[in-house]
Amino acid sequence: MHIDWSGIDHVTKVDPAKPLPPDPAILEATDLVMIGGSDDVTAENTLETIEAVRDAVPELAVCQEPYEADHVTMDTVDTVDFLAIPAVYNGDRDHFVGKHLAMFAELAATPSSVLGSSIPVVGNVIESKGEAAVAEVAEKIVGEGYVIQHLDSAAAETAGATERFSTEQVAGAALATEAFYHFPIFYVEYSGTYGGPADVAAAATHLEETVLLYGGGIDSRAKAEEILAAGADAIVVGDVFHDDPDGFLETVPE
Repeated sequence: MHIDWSGIDHVTKVDPAKPLPPDPAILEATDLVMIGGSDDVTAENTLETIEAVRDAVPELAVCQEPYEADHVTMDTVDTVDFLAIPAVYNGDRDHFVGKHLAMFAELAATPSSVLGSSIPVVGNVIESKGEAAVAEVAEKIVGEGYVIQHLDSAAAETAGATERFSTEQVAGAALATEAFYHFPIFYVEYSGTYGGPADVAAAATHLEETVLLYGGGIDSRAKAEEILAAGADAIVVGDVFHDDPDGFLETVPE
């Protein structure tokens, strides 16, 4: 799937397990919403969150970034613009390749009839309308090369990430993302801590077509602009959106 990233430099990650701010329309300040989380996330609260974001800001692009197969249903697929599936380079086998192979094996099974839109797309084999339904789902899936640098985070625990990459390894992962795997997104994730510009600058050197995202500890415009100046195409903010709506608005670059 082709994604037009021109004009996108601020992304908000919304956790379905956390309440939205009193006025979710503050998302008008961002360029793209990624919906996903690692703790207490279900297909039901994911869909509720997607719909709440759509209601608050109808024209905003929305992506689902599922951590588990059963977070994805035909309802979520139909409601989002695309699904970004992380391949965690410093995670365990499941989170780099195992779950992806299982997901596409389920899709390739193409049973013959529809049981309902609430049946998970992956995890248990679903009934579908066949090749057309499979093609619709597959068209919305994009790969996302991913490095988790905060090893004490919930994301690291979920993905089995036990090794923090050196700057050189981050650069190598970026190069592999574009030149070998041809993923459209490379994501450096510090998950609640601020990692600074070094990894971003190293990764940016090797990326031309692949979009470089940085997330972690962005709680001010100064930090956002430092990361963008280092070569990120977009910064990703999450905790501040849920915890401090006024602070969230301060993360938007001028």
